[in-house]
Amino acid sequence: MKNKNISMLLSLYDKEKPEYLQEALTSIFAQTLLPDEIVLVYDGPINKNLEIVVETFEKRYPDKFKLVKLEQNQGLGVALAKGLEHTSNRLVARMDTDDIMVENRLEKQLAIFEQHPEISIVGSNIDEFVDNKEHIIGKRIVPEYNHEICRFSKKRNPFNHMTVMFDKNAILSVGNYQPLIGFEDYYLWVRLLKAGFQGYNVQEPLVYARAGADMYARRGGIKYLMPGLKGRYHIWRAGLGTAKDFLFVSCAHSLVCLLPNNLRGKIYQSQLRK
Repeated sequence: MKNKNISMLLSLYDKEKPEYLQEALTSIFAQTLLPDEIVLVYDGPINKNLEIVVETFEKRYPDKFKLVKLEQNQGLGVALAKGLEHTSNRLVARMDTDDIMVENRLEKQLAIFEQHPEISIVGSNIDEFVDNKEHIIGKRIVPEYNHEICRFSKKRNPFNHMTVMFDKNAILSVGNYQPLIGFEDYYLWVRLLKAGFQGYNVQEPLVYARAGADMYARRGGIKYLMPGLKGRYHIWRAGLGTAKDFLFVSCAHSLVCLLPNNLRGKIYQSQLRK
């Protein structure tokens, strides 16, 4: 396996399932191009079963892991911001601890950075699955070129967070991740784009993203309604959209949040996914 100066950045919290973490880490070491470090942030104390999975991989790959342990759960924005500060390389690739990477993901994204030095962030489409990656229930297709990405960002998140590889220096220059619940990534992308940094999305799925009822439940209800409106307000103020765009997405967000979980799932699959 080839090694390159790429850092992987992941955040782990206590409620993650050990078997999902096992699959995610296995997919990292199955890459055709290996990262030279994995920065794994413990977002608060984790249970023994998760620790066993991490320790098993640490023993197998003793020089790869850099653990950043937060004393309390502080949320994804804080965890990733602190983790990014511990990365050693300019190029950083994100993934979640319950997703699975396609074997050549890192190699394909690195090639784009090498061919297009003007690019600061590269994402891709995703296949969404339940149970196993052969059971695909949806796709999320994002725009390819920077002008399309900027236009898309006015109403919707233009990158699939678990797929991105980015230039650490660009991310830090716009203020790093911020603790905006549910919108930590989207808020970062609009600041990046407004500052003039360019992005690109590979038009194929490079990550299998875990979906299902749990995901739809997390994106609905009163608990998600108000943070969602707050998040979209900050995104509008920091991003490229108009007041009309903000009003439209706020109304759509409120409606989707208040729907029953099964109907919300159908809307995600039929209207918000391709």
